[in-house]
Amino acid sequence: MNHALFVTAAYVVSALALLGLGAWILLDQRARQKEMADLEAAGVKRRSERKARRDAAG
Repeated sequence: MNHALFVTAAYVVSALALLGLGAWILLDQRARQKEMADLEAAGVKRRSERKARRDAAG
């Protein structure tokens, strides 16, 4: 019976770790999107955007 408690605890710790990582990813994604919006509002353009225009023109 003792190992059942250990296994349950391991699953709980793993689930909490995965939830924490998922939350961190979502929060970081929001921060990066806000950062990109701020940069674009300041007039900074993406390099990939210039390449796409160059490819379309040429």
